[in-house]
Amino acid sequence: MVMSNLLFLGGIGGLEILLLFLIPVILWLWALIDCLKSNFSGSNKLIWIVLIIFLPVLGPILYLLIGRGQRV
Repeated sequence: MVMSNLLFLGGIGGLEILLLFLIPVILWLWALIDCLKSNFSGSNKLIWIVLIIFLPVLGPILYLLIGRGQRV
């Protein structure tokens, strides 16, 4: 009875925790590590690192879509 009330009231399940917290953290780490290991021309590497760090969800997505193509 208590569990059904929690689910009905909007209790957070395992899938929601995975989607809201774990996936963005993994995406952030993957983009940051990939950027640090890659070679870029000029100061592009520094710009991408700053974007990844200060825009925790949007930065990694932009890097993986755009930045990986700018590698040397």
